[in-house]
Amino acid sequence: MICDTQASNRAWGVNCMVARCLLVSYVSLLMWSFASSAEAQDIDDVIEHTMIERYPGQHIAWQRIDNWAPYKIPIGPVTGYRRISDWIETEGRVTRTFYTRTGTDRTASEIFLNYREALSGADFELLASRFNEDRRGNDIGSNAWLTVVYRENSLSGSGPARSLLAGNATQGGVGSIVARKNRAAGTAYVVITVEQDSSDVITALVDIVEVQSAETDLIAVDAEAIGSDIEELGRVVLDGIVFDFNSATLLSESKAALDAIAEYLEENPERRFYVVGHTDAVGTLTFNEKLSQERALAVVDALAENYSVAPGRLEPHGVGPLVPVFSNDSESGRDRNRRVELVERLESQ
Repeated sequence: MICDTQASNRAWGVNCMVARCLLVSYVSLLMWSFASSAEAQDIDDVIEHTMIERYPGQHIAWQRIDNWAPYKIPIGPVTGYRRISDWIETEGRVTRTFYTRTGTDRTASEIFLNYREALSGADFELLASRFNEDRRGNDIGSNAWLTVVYRENSLSGSGPARSLLAGNATQGGVGSIVARKNRAAGTAYVVITVEQDSSDVITALVDIVEVQSAETDLIAVDAEAIGSDIEELGRVVLDGIVFDFNSATLLSESKAALDAIAEYLEENPERRFYVVGHTDAVGTLTFNEKLSQERALAVVDALAENYSVAPGRLEPHGVGPLVPVFSNDSESGRDRNRRVELVERLESQ
C-alpha cells in the first residue's frame, strides 16, 4: 500500500496509520509463524518407526533405539507400593520415541483415542488401555502406574521425556495403551502414554519392542502370518527354515515352514518373490555371500521339487552379512541375522 504522508486530509492520514499498524501486525504474525514452525522440528538423527504413524502436528523431542535390551510390558494395575504384579518380561529391539505437540485445537484424550483406534485397525491386541482425567488411583495410566512402569523401563537420560514423571500444576489428563501383535517376523509390543502436559502442550511416549522370536517361540510360520507381513512390510522372515552348520543343506525340521510357504504361494498364484539368504558376520564376506546364495537357492529348489512351485516365481539371492537386523556382538543377535526372507517382487522387476 502507498500512503501520501503530505495529504492534508486528516481522515486519509488516519487511514494510513491504521494501514501501517495492520502491516506491522501482519509481518509480526508471519515472523511468529515461521519461528513456531522452526521450533516444531524433529531433533537430529531420528529414525521414526514405520509400525506406528505419528499424530499430525507432533514432533520428536527425544528418541533412543537399542538393538537389544530388556523391557517389562505392564498389563495390570498397581498392587502395592511401587509394585505391579502383572508383567510380560521380554527383550529385543526397543525403539522409544517421545513426541510433543503444541496447540489448543486437540486434547490429550483425542490423541489417546486416535492411537488406540489406529492400533486396533492394524490388528493389534489391546492388553491394557485407560485414560485418566484426574490421574489418581492405581489403575492403568495413573500417576502411580506411570511411576512404576517408567522406573522399571528407565527414562534416565531421556531429557524431555522425564516430564511424564514430574508432576506440575498445569498437567491435565493422561492415558496409556499396551498392545501386542503377533507377526511372522516375531511378536511386537507397544506401550504408549499420552499426557496433557499443559493447556497447550500434549506429549506422547511411544515404546515399541520387537521381540526375539527364537526366545519367545510365541508364533510359528503359517500362510496367514506370511501374508500379513507381506502386506504390511513387503517381506517376511521365514522362521523355521533350518540348515546344517555352515552349509546349504536343509534339515528335516524345515518341513513345517516349507509347507506354510507352499500353501501361501498356492493361495496367491499371481505373486512373485525374491528368496533372500542372510548370514551373520562371522567369517569372510566372500564365504558368507556364497553361503547365503546357496541357501536361498536350496529353498527355491525344495519348493519347486517337493511342492511343484514354478521356479520362475521365485528368484534366489544372497546378501551375506550386509543387511543385519541386530548387532552381531551377541549370539542372540547373530542367530536373528542368520535367516531367509521372502521379499515381494513387482511385475516390472
